[in-house]
Amino acid sequence: MTNTPRHSTRLARSLCLGLAALTGLCQAAIAQAAPQKRPNILIVVADDLGYSDIGRFGGEIATPNLDTLAQEGVTMTQFYASPFCSPTRAMLMSGSDNHLAGFGDMGELLVAEQRGKPGYEGHLNNRVVTMAEVLKGAGYRTAMTGKWHLGVPEEFSPAARGFEQSYAMVQGGASHFGDQLGVIAGNPDKTPMAVYRENGQQVNIPKDFYSSDFYTDKLIDYLETGKDTGKPFFAYLAYTAPHWPLQAPEVDIKKYEDRYKAGYEALRKERLERMRTLGIVGEQTAAYPGNPVWPKWDTLTPEQKRSEARRMAVYAAMVDRMDRNIGRMLDYLKRSGELDNTYIFFLSDNGADGNSVYDVARTREWIRKVMDNSTANLGLPGSFAEYGPGWAQVSATPFHLYKAYVYEGGITVPAIAWGPGMKQGAVKREVLRVTDIAPTVYQLAGARYPSTHEGHTVVPLEGKSMLPYLRGEADAVHGKDDAMGWELGGRKALRKGDWKIVYANPPWGSGQWELYNLADDRTELNDLAAAHPQKLGEMLAAWKDYVRKTGTLELPGLAERPGYSNSRNYYEDLEFEANLTPRTAR
Repeated sequence: MTNTPRHSTRLARSLCLGLAALTGLCQAAIAQAAPQKRPNILIVVADDLGYSDIGRFGGEIATPNLDTLAQEGVTMTQFYASPFCSPTRAMLMSGSDNHLAGFGDMGELLVAEQRGKPGYEGHLNNRVVTMAEVLKGAGYRTAMTGKWHLGVPEEFSPAARGFEQSYAMVQGGASHFGDQLGVIAGNPDKTPMAVYRENGQQVNIPKDFYSSDFYTDKLIDYLETGKDTGKPFFAYLAYTAPHWPLQAPEVDIKKYEDRYKAGYEALRKERLERMRTLGIVGEQTAAYPGNPVWPKWDTLTPEQKRSEARRMAVYAAMVDRMDRNIGRMLDYLKRSGELDNTYIFFLSDNGADGNSVYDVARTREWIRKVMDNSTANLGLPGSFAEYGPGWAQVSATPFHLYKAYVYEGGITVPAIAWGPGMKQGAVKREVLRVTDIAPTVYQLAGARYPSTHEGHTVVPLEGKSMLPYLRGEADAVHGKDDAMGWELGGRKALRKGDWKIVYANPPWGSGQWELYNLADDRTELNDLAAAHPQKLGEMLAAWKDYVRKTGTLELPGLAERPGYSNSRNYYEDLEFEANLTPRTAR
């Protein structure tokens, strides 16, 4: 009779009874014969969270659960995402560059020259296989809740890409309350509505909905209902906090209502000092001073200051409540006996967001007509506010700019790994990327990424497993000659070793390729392009290789298009809203 694992274990035990003198060998035989339980995987993604927002990365916001994960796990200080939401999520799910996975640009921002081109589908294409598809095929149960943003129609929903259970907000943003409002208005007289799908079918959210609470509850429900299958789980918890609109329960806002009255510069200095103390940045690290387009705190009117302080208090409340929900998730895993066999990865999807959706379509008109953005109502139901470039630059401390740009502030994100065998309390400073998560997960799960899927040839994984590095068994994941490229909306960057080139349109950049040595200048203060033309030429050659490899379209003038990431109207809108009263706001 063929020995099953159970029979093998019985045989090993029988041998041990007769060989008491060989106890050590017998224990080893039992352990080898017994089937090993594969680990669970939990990936938690925050939406537009800045590099320095959580406590472990220097922030003043209360995030004890994330801080504990970092203290018991690994803190990654040079972890790269993309500068926008959906391209990062495509890279996370696929392990491949966003241009290969279908998100060469944001689906909402595709221009005519991009539409229909390979890699610009605006949804996950069939050249990649998702983590959920791979792990489901490897015997995992798969579940996700939260923001999908990888295709709106049902045929591109999580249910179609490997998730057995899912409750997804499929667009880029939505109200955090139960009104189910969308975020972009094409007609100020027509209220935009967000689309949610459960297991592929469109649903309406409950009236008592608050995003971070609901997504956590739902994922716990999914894991609880599947616990008797005996299968390990792959869970994806994709919060929409702290993405605009800034909204939180009033009890959470009150906790921070007096915290931000000192303004941008004071808080940024405070954070930088803590980051130095915590070892997140070096003692000599200087902060990028902010783009001169934007005003300093002491130039704002008293009304603007009150509105701005309230906005940051709401933002902090959103981060605080997200952390408490992560704590609830951890408590559930502990109660269910699964925590010690679970690997957890936490990251933000891009840098903090200092841009403005008001300039998209007719959103400004809709907000002014329908929403109550008076200072007293900010963050509460019926409000729709952003927190602007001043606070975003604080959240990006100490880096250059924020979301939508490929300077460090737009693509460097806080990241934590926790799980069995991780080097407790380690701070990892080598370069890592969001595409490295998928191959790490596959190594943990004993799963294999296919070369074909459902009749289609798929691109190979771009990322590399981080597992040996996170366990202290390797010095790095990427070699000095490995090149990493970024392009979105005509803004471009490439890093190779310690060197990085960046292109951004004026007034955000010079309109020329810039060159930085990140070993000496992580905050990108000193452009070395003129001083090192040979190195610039070498980096540009690597850039051309990246363009060829990924099918990136370089379209003249794309970075200059008006709207969201070129808006300079934030402080005009702030002046208007800061002088509203609840009585006249609607």
